[in-house]
Amino acid sequence: MASEAGASTDRGTGARLRAAREKKGLTVLQAAEKLHVDARVLEALEAEDFAALGADVYVRGHMRRYAELVGESPSELQELYSGGEQAARPDLTRIPRAAPAAHSSALTLPALLAVVGVAIAGILWWALHLPGQRARDVLPAAAAPLGSPPAPAPATATPGEAPPGGVLPTTSLRSAPPPVAGAAAQLQLNFTAASWVDISDASGHRLLHGLIPPGTTRSLSGAPPLRVVLGNSPAVALRLNGQPVSVNGLMHRDGSVRLLIDTGGRATAAPARLAHGD
Repeated sequence: MASEAGASTDRGTGARLRAAREKKGLTVLQAAEKLHVDARVLEALEAEDFAALGADVYVRGHMRRYAELVGESPSELQELYSGGEQAARPDLTRIPRAAPAAHSSALTLPALLAVVGVAIAGILWWALHLPGQRARDVLPAAAAPLGSPPAPAPATATPGEAPPGGVLPTTSLRSAPPPVAGAAAQLQLNFTAASWVDISDASGHRLLHGLIPPGTTRSLSGAPPLRVVLGNSPAVALRLNGQPVSVNGLMHRDGSVRLLIDTGGRATAAPARLAHGD
């Protein structure tokens, strides 16, 4: 028994997950259906191709749920994953940058002086020519011919009387009333694992944003349709006005979803936002 335990701890996370799945008599597709994830997520875990799964929080979330399904120890696999080389992520702040060219500073001053010279010349031309041109355009139109009769004042009609011309208008133009916002909807989120979220209502007002820890329940209120972005959607249960919201067929390979949830609780894929209209 001791030798079996030692051999189990010596193996990597992928080998232990694969062995536990085969011991359960499950194929990769069957396990993926039970976890409601893409089969390629489980294949990446068993191959220890963690880069294909995205951020570290997604790797840990998928690993924990897979371990619970096949009867492995989630805590042991998490420790084994943390101690491995694959847990180290590249430090993007230390990427070397090319040194500026040696002659760039010598060209900067002449170019700056040329730009300033062009700007000064344009200002002088505008000051000397444009004001005189405007005066010549305005004076003929402003001067009225001598002896011309004054323009008649516009005739007005009292209420109930026909205006000049004898036709009484049958309708009056009125500004349309402002649109009435829809009734607020109640959205509840239950987190079984950590997940990044970004939720806003129909007016674009942000209701929730950030990394939410496991074991958390959040209740939000906003005008539908609600825009919901989840980084680890398998770990988040959604309910709108007390009814569960299904995200089947909308989840990406990395476990994230982008949804629009209408008043009836139906979820559809949301288009990606433009440069934070995002």
